[in-house]
Amino acid sequence: MKRFGVLFAVAAFFVLAGLPTLAQSADAGTGAQSQDVPPNTAARGTRFLVSLQTRISTKEDKAGKPLIARTLEPIPTADGSMLPRGTEVRGHIDKIQSAGKAGRARMWLTFDDIHTAGGWTPLVADLIDAPGVHSIRVLFDHEGEIEAATGKRQDEMIAAAEAALVGAEPGIASKDKKDAAEGAAMGAATGFMASSGLGQELVLEQNMKLELVLQRPLYIGKT
Repeated sequence: MKRFGVLFAVAAFFVLAGLPTLAQSADAGTGAQSQDVPPNTAARGTRFLVSLQTRISTKEDKAGKPLIARTLEPIPTADGSMLPRGTEVRGHIDKIQSAGKAGRARMWLTFDDIHTAGGWTPLVADLIDAPGVHSIRVLFDHEGEIEAATGKRQDEMIAAAEAALVGAEPGIASKDKKDAAEGAAMGAATGFMASSGLGQELVLEQNMKLELVLQRPLYIGKT
């Protein structure tokens, strides 16, 4: 009888010792499920194209101007449903820099919300590209900065230096230091302007394609 009692006590000990482990396993399973993307939600990292409906110019527009875009393709969700093509997106110009007389045009756009089945929903998405448009480039690592596509700074300075030498040649030949200096200055300015596109304004035309990427999951509601 004593031996049976000891065996029973040992068995009971191992059963009770295993209960926390089972509970922890159950909790772990619940936690894994909670990390799944909810139904009717587009995952972070989803890319999609939009068509810009608002013309934007660095010469004419200012920061804060509202803009409208429309999706060019359905946005898929975790459960296989879709936010349809043609969905309206609202945003605004965050910052804008006019080229003026001695600067390079730049702009930064922010996309604020998107119209879903449940109404207007906050949108956290970054601009990463302007497909098919070679006259501008999007600097994704510079918070979606858009600027006119030009050569590198080093190439610009080389062009300016070469133009300076060409502009100075007549003065050097005649040994006139004043003419050489004036020619060099004018040649450098001309070369720099031609190389860097300084003074050239930036325009995003209506219906231009832009590519966005979700930085946070987007709940679109029931479609």
